[in-house]
Amino acid sequence: MSDDPITQDPALLRRLLRAKDRMDAASHEDWPIERLARVSDVSEAHFARSFKQAFGIPPHRYLLTRRIERATALLRDTDQPITDIAFQTGWQSLGTFGRTFRDITGESPSAIRTRAAASAQGLDRVPACIVGAAQRPDLTTAVSEKRRREADDINGSRHNKEVSDESRCSSGGSVRP
Repeated sequence: MSDDPITQDPALLRRLLRAKDRMDAASHEDWPIERLARVSDVSEAHFARSFKQAFGIPPHRYLLTRRIERATALLRDTDQPITDIAFQTGWQSLGTFGRTFRDITGESPSAIRTRAAASAQGLDRVPACIVGAAQRPDLTTAVSEKRRREADDINGSRHNKEVSDESRCSSGGSVRP
């Protein structure tokens, strides 16, 4: 079977979309591969491989993206405590939420809230779907890979040119909020 999602079986794509829709509707819930495979009515290995082929990122990264999007929206649009937002968006610990949020967005949840409050003027005229798409986190690189690269940079290790170029390309030169 081809890696091109267009040539994947349409019935399989519908089943993958079913799993993706379930994650979208309940991103705060745990979605292990076993559960997603059951929703899609395929084996776990086939699900993971096919999901990445169809949508360009593994299911876990997709779920993290949805959780960060939801948390960012709640930080921007509500006065809920950050702890409540962390638990409401599916994290089991405030520390894990804060570390993952910072790794992905480049800012702490409180910094995002402060910046959003300062720049909220004028966004009320922009459709929410456009604002959400513009603020979607970039998870083309795994969080653990980002941490390893940052640690290497701090420790003074030298990356070869290929790794450095890949880092800049995968993040677009900067981390998007």
